Amino acid sequence: MPLWYLSHKPTSYKGEPPISKLLVTYWSGTGNTEKMAELITEGAKAKGAEVDCKTISNVTVEDALGYDVVAIGSPSMGAEVLEENEVEPFVEEYEKQAKGKKLGIFGSYGWGDGEWMRNWAERMQSSGARLLDEGLIVHETPEGDDIEKCRDFGARLAAI
Repeated sequence: MPLWYLSHKPTSYKGEPPISKLLVTYWSGTGNTEKMAELITEGAKAKGAEVDCKTISNVTVEDALGYDVVAIGSPSMGAEVLEENEVEPFVEEYEKQAKGKKLGIFGSYGWGDGEWMRNWAERMQSSGARLLDEGLIVHETPEGDDIEKCRDFGARLAAI
């Protein structure tokens, strides 16, 4: 393989922007956040991104830092906080190295008003991450308009 190939970022056809390498990682207790991750993955792939979708237990922060864009998903737990056993430790470590990193955050909730997502977004912005929007939240299971919102979020992640 020629040396220029190793340093050349693949591009899509017709002069479109370079293809993004995207990681969608999540924790899901009921399957709602997992469904969101799958839909986000579909949306990003439809825009030509190279996407890996993995549970957060199968990803290290070091792995995540190797991607152009990372999307992290967690449902709201307890008193509107991130899942505490896997997501919170991952986020604590990731935010130490998030400056300038392209990031999307998403999750489902069953109660409250999305406070956990607002707090998480503020936290990641404070760490210097380049956050897409203020995150994406869905009440319970993604259905109806939420399905397209998830796919659109993935498409926009692929474009940042």
